[in-house]
Amino acid sequence: MKSAKPFALPLQGVECNRTQRESSLSSSIELINMERKNTGDLLILNATMVLPDQTVLGDLRVEHGTITKIVINGGIEPKENERVIDASGLYLLPGIIDPQVHFREPGQPEKEDLGSGSAAAVSGGVTSFLDMPNNKPAIVDMEGMQMKLDSAAATCVSNYGFFIGATPHNLEQLQEVVGTPSAPKAIPGICGTKIFMGSSTGTLLVNEHEALDTIFSGIGGLIAVHAEDEARLNERYPSFKDRTDMAAHAEWRDDVTALLATKLAVGLAEKHNHRLHVLHLTSGLEADWLEGRTTLPSQANGQTIITTEVLPQHLTFNEHDVEREGVRLKMNPPIRYQEDIDILWRRIHDGTVQCIATDHAPHTLEAKAEGFPAAPSGMPGVETSLPAMLTHVKEGRCTLEDVVKWMSTNVADCYNMVNKGSLLEGYDGDLVLVDMEKEAVVLDENSWSRVGWNPYRGRTLTGWPVITVVGGVPVFERTAETGQKGHLLVKPGETGTAIEMAPWI
Repeated sequence: MKSAKPFALPLQGVECNRTQRESSLSSSIELINMERKNTGDLLILNATMVLPDQTVLGDLRVEHGTITKIVINGGIEPKENERVIDASGLYLLPGIIDPQVHFREPGQPEKEDLGSGSAAAVSGGVTSFLDMPNNKPAIVDMEGMQMKLDSAAATCVSNYGFFIGATPHNLEQLQEVVGTPSAPKAIPGICGTKIFMGSSTGTLLVNEHEALDTIFSGIGGLIAVHAEDEARLNERYPSFKDRTDMAAHAEWRDDVTALLATKLAVGLAEKHNHRLHVLHLTSGLEADWLEGRTTLPSQANGQTIITTEVLPQHLTFNEHDVEREGVRLKMNPPIRYQEDIDILWRRIHDGTVQCIATDHAPHTLEAKAEGFPAAPSGMPGVETSLPAMLTHVKEGRCTLEDVVKWMSTNVADCYNMVNKGSLLEGYDGDLVLVDMEKEAVVLDENSWSRVGWNPYRGRTLTGWPVITVVGGVPVFERTAETGQKGHLLVKPGETGTAIEMAPWI
């Protein structure tokens, strides 16, 4: 049994030029567009499948939303009335899981809401997301969480999960949602507690040691931290408050500011043996310090489980990009320097960093036009994260299998997600078909995010999703007929469910 050849070499058993591939895909899409009930029954033929242990040609069947059959080298016969996609020349990946987005609902619909954010997600091959609580108002109790779960069920086209926000005074509300250390809760669609240790977008902030200790010792479930030291930010602010150049942002919110907060969070997690996830790692200083302290939950051997993530932005953009693009690349923690990029790449390859998120945090161009320092921090990212990483595959910085591990398999592992993140029989039929040879220049006008712009504008990215599938239902397509922007195949609320996550015990 032979594996498919690596990307950039001819596919084993597939002899078709680009025109033939596009023609084949167009005829496949016609099958998708036939009026049928979305039962979650789908057969994908002739795909190059990225399985957990090998990348091979074959067929995959989904029945009622669940992968029921995978046959290497193919040979599955279609059933009557079964949707069929001929994926010759395409790569089949498990759906991308984005564990950090800000879809701005409730309170800022001009920027995004759950429906528009979910549409942007599936356009980028993202079939599941975890959304943050720094909304207007902030989501700090079960009433707010239920409001978001109900809205997601009505408007999303992807799977969804949500963090509850910590404050210095909402311990009882947190316990109602995530439980206590001795009695953790696992409510479908609720993934953990978010702590802002440093001020960022929104009003949530917990920076005093006593309050942090109370939270770490008093609640169950996963704690995720935005790790920047508030005291250092305040202390250093007078030296930077009159600067109007974007370089000041990374100088003010420096790597020591990040490291101090990361050390404190890790210390509290180890003290209370509490599950910790450090969000959006940005600095080589932090990444090197975390070496030997992080592990995937599935590989833990009795130690406190600490994980971390990095963003495609922090693996791609450096100080020269910031100088060119200005406030479009303003975010917290900031885009740093090429030396940080090099270390982050080394640490994701050696397993110190476990997974990739986007921190999709859209602001309008009108707000960004205020310039530095007034422009808000944050940028879109969910619809170009996969092409950005696949471009790194083309450039040789990682493999396609690495991308699947970092953006699907390991994310599911980090959050105890049930039956997600891999192409396995019995797992959910969340899938994305990718054309690894498709190149396209990123244009603002092709954005699905409501703010209508993208930080990668003007860049040529290689490797784009052509079909995204949620629970066995094709939800998005990008073909020659649709154009680069592509289009949705389902209505709001028609697909997607609350993500099930096992409790942390």
